[in-house]
Amino acid sequence: MKKTISFKGTPVTIEDKLNLGEVFPNFRAVTKTLSEFELSDYKGKKVIVNTFPSVDTGVCALQTINFNKAVGDLTDTVVITVSKDLPFALGRFCADKEINNAITVSDYKYRDFENNNGLLIEELGLLSRAVFVLDEQGVIRYKEVLEEIGEEPNYNNALDALKKL
Repeated sequence: MKKTISFKGTPVTIEDKLNLGEVFPNFRAVTKTLSEFELSDYKGKKVIVNTFPSVDTGVCALQTINFNKAVGDLTDTVVITVSKDLPFALGRFCADKEINNAITVSDYKYRDFENNNGLLIEELGLLSRAVFVLDEQGVIRYKEVLEEIGEEPNYNNALDALKKL
């Protein structure tokens, strides 16, 4: 379903395909080391899917840092951060900010995420800011697609949903 949100107050369009209670579609991506990634490899774990336009912006950086810290001690949970940043930018950012717990992947090559899951900002060619919490079977138990891309997600709500699983 097409949805209008905003980027710095300017209306932009995304396709919002995902709903609570549905299985999050598999997607292929490329990791910061150029290796292949598939969401299906993480079945059996709780997953936070964290998407945003670019890791080189302040809010996107905070989002990645905060979720990285939040799951540091959780052995049954993984954070997967998805953007269209090139793997080299993701690698540089993770090294600079000591991101060791979150898995950062790029949708630049396959575009599976944008095609299977939506959230592509049509006017910019970047992914929108969103957070999903998936249970061990990959079912969406929490969803937040931000109405204003420049705002931070509600970390507490996402982490509370994770704790309830």
